[in-house]
Amino acid sequence: MVKLLIIADDFTGALDTGVQFAIQGIGAKVLTDIGYDFSGMDEDAEVLVINTETRHTSPKEAYRIVRDLSERALGAGVAHIYKKTDSAMRGNVGSELRAVLDASKQSELPFVPAFPEMNRTTDEGNLYIDGIPVNESVFGSDPFSPVASAHIPVIIQENTDVKVSIFNKLKNLIRPNKHICVYDAATDDDLQEIADKLKDENRLTISAGCAGFAKVLPETLGLATKEIQKVEGAGRFLIACGSVNPITKRQIEHAVQNGIKRVNLTPPQKLDGNYFSTEEGEAFLEELKTLYAEEKVLIIDTNDVGDLDATKSYAGEKGYDINGIREQISKNLGHAVKLLLDAAEDSIVLITGGDSLLGYMKQIGCEEIIPLYELAPGTVLSYYINEGKKRHIISKSGGFGREDLLVSLASNLLTKENEVEGNG
Repeated sequence: MVKLLIIADDFTGALDTGVQFAIQGIGAKVLTDIGYDFSGMDEDAEVLVINTETRHTSPKEAYRIVRDLSERALGAGVAHIYKKTDSAMRGNVGSELRAVLDASKQSELPFVPAFPEMNRTTDEGNLYIDGIPVNESVFGSDPFSPVASAHIPVIIQENTDVKVSIFNKLKNLIRPNKHICVYDAATDDDLQEIADKLKDENRLTISAGCAGFAKVLPETLGLATKEIQKVEGAGRFLIACGSVNPITKRQIEHAVQNGIKRVNLTPPQKLDGNYFSTEEGEAFLEELKTLYAEEKVLIIDTNDVGDLDATKSYAGEKGYDINGIREQISKNLGHAVKLLLDAAEDSIVLITGGDSLLGYMKQIGCEEIIPLYELAPGTVLSYYINEGKKRHIISKSGGFGREDLLVSLASNLLTKENEVEGNG
């Protein structure tokens, strides 16, 4: 019976939150079906994570989807709802928090956005990343969802008029009715202290935050654990980069400098919907298959080289807006990944960016994925079933990970003796 529903606005975010339960031996499933029928809830999963893919929709549409999902879950007897937000506060944060609050008919929604393990901390209602206000970090210049302020109440109220209170050290002066309570946290101990207090006060029916606060919920909510198993390495490692985040770009450059082969997709290869059905596209795929067989590790990168405006210029000729570019690149990258994996079944693939991951899952017609284990913070090993076969996949949020992450993963995954722990 599902005891906890986690609602995420992005696929990689759904996985890096769901895995916080899996690593503690708790059954969790990640779905992309926003119309999920809660009357047929899985008996084996206590935690259900649903990716609403609403980060780039209008605030009104995000509110509608999240409220409907929350109302149906609570009506079916789900005891707790956790609204997972981006750790950098991108997306329709305010409207989605308001949707959960309205659906629950509670008077307040506790919101704990800090993720100290990943150097995301909050103080006096301001979000800092590596000690820098979030709007002054790389997330302030995100091409799809830039963060314009570090003050969390300002971000929340960009698309909703809900009242916001700030709790510093679990204290505040004003607690208005129907409001969002933002709790400051700088350490993992702070997160646990907040969770304990909310539990004691019976205020965890609804809550919100990123993967950081989710990590303390399993013990707090008393969820049952299962045995953790192990997963072997792979024969080949495919890295599909669909992220424009500078952190991921540095990881890719480091991997190339250390001998990993990279292929950058051209604007037509990224944006022409039927490119891989053309004679030129089919020939290109055959070249990729041959190269992948020779190299064992291969990066497919959607970032431009040389002329950094090449894709934008080509998209203008095709009539794509910024969201059209994002969606079409995800589709084409997903198509290329599917064809490469079909030809190399001993592969494990890493996909960066939630849009890219969703693009691949749509290509294979799969709506369910099971998180297993974190290979590094924000880097999640999962599995899915496709055409009766169990396959492993790695997802990585664009803004997470050390510079040497990809090189380290390639070394570990291709060494069979270097097993990766998982819950599967």
